[in-house]
Amino acid sequence: MSLRRADQPGDLDWIVTAHGEVYESQFGWDTSFRKLVAEIVADFAATCDPSREAAWIAEADGRRAGCVMLVAGAEPGVAQLRVLLVTGAARGLGLGGKLVAECLAFAREAGYRRVTLWTVDECVSARRIYEGVGFTLTAEEPHPGFGHPLTGQTWTLDL
Repeated sequence: MSLRRADQPGDLDWIVTAHGEVYESQFGWDTSFRKLVAEIVADFAATCDPSREAAWIAEADGRRAGCVMLVAGAEPGVAQLRVLLVTGAARGLGLGGKLVAECLAFAREAGYRRVTLWTVDECVSARRIYEGVGFTLTAEEPHPGFGHPLTGQTWTLDL
């Protein structure tokens, strides 16, 4: 297992494709989710400030197996953790925790004082990772979902 920056050809495309495939298979989410991930990735590619923003790929046996991003938030000093994913074949290897730890270490080095993230109630495994590193649930709201209604959740970690 290894982590690296998402800077190789095909990495950003893989993030979009893997999200679409994994979440459709696991939760039955429709293409509106893939569209959201594509917008997040496109914004990152177009505006990334490498001193304050980064994306990582986890590899297992030389193959892409997970990803995460840290981007500047709307508020100064606040970053946003985005697009955490570990593929089904790589779950249970600790990659999700390693990706989040790498993301938070970068956030601290970049001088952020807080990291936020948005997820939904169905993403139980990811929420366990977030809680394990100290994120707290700060808001919940109904979300029209990606093919069926969900509960959106905002999580926050003060660094």
